[in-house]
Amino acid sequence: MIKSKNRRTIIHIQIFEYVEVKFLGGMKVEEGLQQFKADFFKALAHPLRIRILELLVDGKKSVNEIQSCLEKEGSAVSQQLSVLRAKNIVYGIKEGKKVYYSLSDPMIGELLGVAKEIFNNHLINTITRLEEMTINGSDEENI
Repeated sequence: MIKSKNRRTIIHIQIFEYVEVKFLGGMKVEEGLQQFKADFFKALAHPLRIRILELLVDGKKSVNEIQSCLEKEGSAVSQQLSVLRAKNIVYGIKEGKKVYYSLSDPMIGELLGVAKEIFNNHLINTITRLEEMTINGSDEENI
């Protein structure tokens, strides 16, 4: 939508349902990015969805391949794929009688890798704290 106001042109673009980009006299204003992020992470907030995404990092897979790899029923996998599809995290392409799913953006794989690194950091920190508590507890017993 383009409007003209007092010799200034305002251009309004809505990307999906989240991000509105407005250009006013060369100035760009983004709104809704935080909502997009919240909805995106909400869509990832299920262990089976994460497992599906981890499989798709290696390339496209059919629904049957996903079910077989995860050892889950078709209805459970289909339900989770539906959520991921609705948020444009994955997309499906029909080839003959099969539907193959792929990641919409390869950076999703990178995001999963970063999440794994964060988990490992938390684990290392927890182990370190436990070791420190054990050492401090031993020191107190020796006094």
